[in-house]
Amino acid sequence: MVKYIIIGIIVLILIFILAIYNSLDKINNRVKEAFETMDVYLKKRWDLIPNIVETVKGYAKHE
Repeated sequence: MVKYIIIGIIVLILIFILAIYNSLDKINNRVKEAFETMDVYLKKRWDLIPNIVETVKGYAKHE
């Protein structure tokens, strides 16, 4: 009888550890995705700067 209680406690501890590991892994993936998204936005902004400079040069010639 005691043997079954100990096995049940061990199984519950293992399930708890697996649940904690999965939640930490999910949070880690969200953080990585957020940083990758920011990198994409910064690259888009960096790529648009030459277009803005050319627009300003064109407007300066017009003036």
